[in-house]
Amino acid sequence: MSQGWNASDIPDQNGRTAVVTGANSGIGLITARELARHGARVLLACRDETRGKEAESRIRTAVTGADVEFVPLDLADLDSVRKFAAAHTPDRIDLLINNAGVMALPYGKTADGFERQFGVNHLGHFALTGLLLPKLLDTPGARVVSVSSGMHALSNIDIGDLNSERNYRRWIAYGRSKTANLLFIHELARRLSAVGSEVVAAAAHPGYAATNLQTAGVRMESRKAAERVVELGNRIIAQPASSGALPTLYAATAPGVRPDSFTGPRLLGWRGAPAPSWRAGWTLNDVASERLWVASEQLTGVAYPGLTP
Repeated sequence: MSQGWNASDIPDQNGRTAVVTGANSGIGLITARELARHGARVLLACRDETRGKEAESRIRTAVTGADVEFVPLDLADLDSVRKFAAAHTPDRIDLLINNAGVMALPYGKTADGFERQFGVNHLGHFALTGLLLPKLLDTPGARVVSVSSGMHALSNIDIGDLNSERNYRRWIAYGRSKTANLLFIHELARRLSAVGSEVVAAAAHPGYAATNLQTAGVRMESRKAAERVVELGNRIIAQPASSGALPTLYAATAPGVRPDSFTGPRLLGWRGAPAPSWRAGWTLNDVASERLWVASEQLTGVAYPGLTP
């Protein structure tokens, strides 16, 4: 990778279509804005209509002639995922950016009864990718990028307790969901290779970037002191969201990105320009990735047409 890769290095995206989940704020908003700035048509796949349309307006203000559109998508509801795939998919999909996520929330369940972090961060995106797969396979040069985290190192998945029903610890559950993101990309890349597809499945993480992701959990519980500490860390230690989005943008657009690669900030995986990132060995385990894949198909009811183990 070149020294100091930044958003100005994004290749021309004219004629390309991108779907970015969670594009209403933070990393997702920056990712969508920069893709639009370089010519892509961008679908802003967001849960909240008001915030999604505000994001659309902000990008249009920042980028003259931006081709962006808010489309409703709630990853905590598989019916919403299916409706999105059925009603809002374009003729081609060049980039699917699985960015949306929740972090360290108090225990809760999705509309389908899954533990919220596992359900949103992994299962929702697993279902979305599977439903959009035919368009991805038909689009030359297509890529799938899942946003994981260095916090995947907190825990491997527990295939016998994917919904953390035996013992819920919010940070362990978050780490497991981010491990699931990497196992998903590993297995997707493996299956794409097996059928000779040139679709690239890769992963990225933002390091420590200042977004509202860090404050959501403590705000839900009205933990004011903890919220102030997190906000202070965001101001003093974290890099801005514009920098945190660079690994995702690199994985999505830079030439020569390898399948199953993991891109993060250069400086200790914390901040800086995009670079290859360390990942736990368990995220490269073929047996674990296949077991998670099979379980995810069963839980979501979404199969992947054309892909073999």
